[in-house]
Amino acid sequence: MAEPAAAAPERQTPRSRRPDQDVARPAVPASAPAPSAGGFAGRRRELTALHADIARAGLDTLSGRKGARSRVLLIAGRPGSGRTALAEELLRELAGGYPDGVLRATLTGPAGQVAGTARTARDLLTALGEPVVPGAPEDQLTERLRGALAGRRALLFLDDAPGADEVEPLLPDAPDCLVVVVSRGPLTGIPDVRPCTLGGLDSAACVEILARYAGPTRITVDPRTAESVGEECGGQPAALVLAGAWLAARPKCSVADLSQALRAVPVPADVPGGARPLYRAFHLAHAALPPSAARILRLTALAPAGLVDAHTASALAGCSVAAAGTALGDFAALGLLRPVTEDGTVPGVPAPDAAGQPQYRLPGCLDPFVRALLHAHERPAEIQLARARMLERTVRLLQSCRAMGEPAGAPARQQVAGLPRALRFGSEDAAAHWLRSRRGALLDAARIAVADGELDTLDRRLMATLTRTLLVHQGAEAAAADLYALHGLVLQVAERRGLAREKAAALLNLADLDGQAGRTAQAATRYRAALEAARSVKDPVATGRALESLGDTYAELGDGQRAADWYGRALELRLARGEAADAARLHGRIGEALGRAGRWEEALRQWRAAARTYRRLGEPAGQARATGGLALVQERAGRPEEALRTCREALEMARRAGDGRLEGTLQLRIADTLGRLGDPAAARLHRSVGEQLLEDNPL
Repeated sequence: MAEPAAAAPERQTPRSRRPDQDVARPAVPASAPAPSAGGFAGRRRELTALHADIARAGLDTLSGRKGARSRVLLIAGRPGSGRTALAEELLRELAGGYPDGVLRATLTGPAGQVAGTARTARDLLTALGEPVVPGAPEDQLTERLRGALAGRRALLFLDDAPGADEVEPLLPDAPDCLVVVVSRGPLTGIPDVRPCTLGGLDSAACVEILARYAGPTRITVDPRTAESVGEECGGQPAALVLAGAWLAARPKCSVADLSQALRAVPVPADVPGGARPLYRAFHLAHAALPPSAARILRLTALAPAGLVDAHTASALAGCSVAAAGTALGDFAALGLLRPVTEDGTVPGVPAPDAAGQPQYRLPGCLDPFVRALLHAHERPAEIQLARARMLERTVRLLQSCRAMGEPAGAPARQQVAGLPRALRFGSEDAAAHWLRSRRGALLDAARIAVADGELDTLDRRLMATLTRTLLVHQGAEAAAADLYALHGLVLQVAERRGLAREKAAALLNLADLDGQAGRTAQAATRYRAALEAARSVKDPVATGRALESLGDTYAELGDGQRAADWYGRALELRLARGEAADAARLHGRIGEALGRAGRWEEALRQWRAAARTYRRLGEPAGQARATGGLALVQERAGRPEEALRTCREALEMARRAGDGRLEGTLQLRIADTLGRLGDPAAARLHRSVGEQLLEDNPL
């Protein structure tokens, strides 16, 4: 069949409605199928041709050998022509022959912006369960994607592709995979693409769609007019779905009434000829909505990532969650929204908590019409207020989601216990599922908040809460790629508003992730920028962290001298603030760096200073570690007997501290030294004791 549709203008927008007021319901078909569930009409010839193209040898397989890349099928047509529905029907028929499943990506965002190849590759890798390097460049991500698909037999569906430049980097080097692309026009530059260009449906298919919605009786009574309605709709499935749903919601209207109503919709002169049938059908449907329902529909254009559920609609329109959920279900029945199927949710059925709210998507073919009406009927201040309400609701849901990841009885759980049922989650698994299913929309909400620039502190609250929620439910490693994007957004806000503390924190977080990803030089640059920002506002915590991180970076690069210099600056700061424990730790870091640089005497002085400081603090375990570090430098300096005595002193300290794992490590070090001194029997004894201690004291 085809892509669904959206909503239409209202005569007057009410200005004094209570936020919790119920929404007037539009006339809805009693038993008409939702657009995504209505079956597939027409296009059998195109389907047959697509199947034949798959079986046909390509230009690079004429020699009898498999090609190096996947076969690419292109379904081209204007929005509303049913191109996505045709692709989905093809994928449904092919799915059984591709055991590695179907991967989906939409390459154009709700407002027509290009999603970006890096972002698409990252999302596809996540769907494959492959780890994603945070902050990885586009070429690395696409290479990783191609590698992940190599050897697999999967279907890759790229919907709403802007052009060949966005498709080509994603094509896998896997001849057993098949790529299906939906686009408005050709993919010039990609070899051996098999195009299938869609026009309008034939009369029989148009009548079939109308009958599916309005029932066979009225269509059978007046078949000629039904055919003329198909012509009025230009044979476009999206327009036919809207027209059929309009007729189904009005049992007393005839097909002739529908035809007359379509022709009565005025079309501005600037609307292209090919878009006029869908324009008429959409505005007919929108004009029939009650004012409150029409307003909800228009505001769905603001939904992040084009996905809307009852909470999003409720916050945008300022109505109750129940009323918003009912309205969304009605819109889906009218062909104005497309249900997004999820496990455990039923589109159109109210859910008891936040996790079970079904999601819907505004069809791309209707998005321009809905946005035009939104800006025609809502003042900019009202649009910004709607966005603020939506982001505020998102923050509350994230707080509730994060609380479910905390231990039972934790303060966070107690705080959310008083929230309305619709804002709570029934279990930790339900909260985690909600976070996974809304991941793209949540990240897009953060981008919207940053791009707005006028949302006060909402942007920072949203990103901080989303960061904590991802860490609680996914852990730092799994969430690293998303956290990298969020820290980048925080940096944008901080730079735009001149917030030096936030800028320093964002740069430090980004640099940490750069360092973990092996981009050491980039990490060093960001640590220096963070140091400058922290010093500009005299932030000692961020300054100290930046100094130490620079020391760690140069230690990673093997430059012990420069690492010791940066650790030394950090040490001065700690001593000035009287932070003895941190000073002791830094003495050890300097000693380690100087030892690697071969500056033995200076390294020994630093380790002795660390041991003295730990002794003054009454920390025997720290003193034992520092003394062990001193012994290691002595060993490397060519003084094994002295190192053996020092290591035994450290061993006694570790015993007094009750640190079994440290004791085991020191026993192994003594064994190594004894082996070098020519006492293998004693070395074996100490090694045996050390290995047993480590086994008894796992990490």
